[in-house]
Amino acid sequence: MKKKLIPFIAFIGVFIFTQCGGDARGRIDKEDSSATSRDSLEKGDRKEAEKTVPVEVVEAARGDISNYILLSSNIETEIMADVYARVQGIVEKIYKEEGDYVKKGEVLLSLEPEQYALAEQAAAVEYRKQLAKYERLKKMHEKKLLSDEEYDDAKYTLDAMRIKWDEAKLNLDFMKVRSPINGRVGERLAKIGKRIQPSDKLFSVVNNQEVIAVVYVPEKNINQLKVGQQAYIFSENIRSKPFPAWIKRISPVVDPQSGTFKVTLGVKNENQLLRPGMFVNAHIITDTHKNVLLIPKAAVVYENQYMNVYVVRDSVAHKIQLNAGYEDADKIEALNGINEGDKIIIVGQAGMKDKTRVNIVFDRGVVIASNTGGVKN
Repeated sequence: MKKKLIPFIAFIGVFIFTQCGGDARGRIDKEDSSATSRDSLEKGDRKEAEKTVPVEVVEAARGDISNYILLSSNIETEIMADVYARVQGIVEKIYKEEGDYVKKGEVLLSLEPEQYALAEQAAAVEYRKQLAKYERLKKMHEKKLLSDEEYDDAKYTLDAMRIKWDEAKLNLDFMKVRSPINGRVGERLAKIGKRIQPSDKLFSVVNNQEVIAVVYVPEKNINQLKVGQQAYIFSENIRSKPFPAWIKRISPVVDPQSGTFKVTLGVKNENQLLRPGMFVNAHIITDTHKNVLLIPKAAVVYENQYMNVYVVRDSVAHKIQLNAGYEDADKIEALNGINEGDKIIIVGQAGMKDKTRVNIVFDRGVVIASNTGGVKN
């Protein structure tokens, strides 16, 4: 009996083990399947995220933009003076150096005065001598003891002596060489101990507050310009705002060889950053579009002869072929396809395709520059 029970018990054990092991394996297989599904979803999300392009945007906004004529020039000073001595002499002392500011009438240098001081003293003595003689003759004339002719001769001689003394005093004053204008010393040529002549240039003084830029405009633009017209001056070496300018003078003559006419621009140089001789670009404004839709020029992607921009709508970049109006170094007038407040891509648009999904990582808002130029004519 015991021998018959042993196989039966063994069978029951195998059956129970088989059932339990199968359930365990089923649970493990289900857990593995769930983990695989989660991994697949995460990979899908990562792939979807990888398809989204990070971009930076700005808002299209309204502003003014101008049409201009672009020309180059060098800054000149409107008020400049070369300084010479009125008389010959030896330089005794120099009071001002290059770069120093001087006022009109301020002494720049002095000459040795001894010779002219003696001449002034001699002229003073002669005048006083003649004055005493004249006073005596005047009394005699009043008493009818002197003829009118002799009295007049004495008076004229006194006047001549006074003029000679004034001349001597003037020559003595010329020993101090003065600045004829307000400004800064641009050049100092005089040297202490050097004998100079009236023809010798000693200093140059420039007034940098009133500077000009002379440009030569093509004759095709002659009817677009008038005195007082707005302009701007730009310098590559001065990273600041453009310098306001205006048309000061227009030459009525066209050069037949170059086909240009001369235009003088006055320039506001309040901080005196512009110096005579500096190279500048001049923008002469000929027309202005007011309150038009503007976008940054950095947003434009060029394809052959076309200009394209990308506008973000519902996280999708839409390529729009731009019909441009006036433009300058910073912005372009958009004539079609762009609405005020549209998000225009300015970083990340290179090589982008239409309908690309994007992620805005930085929104710069409205960054339209002020009106300082326009399309080059």
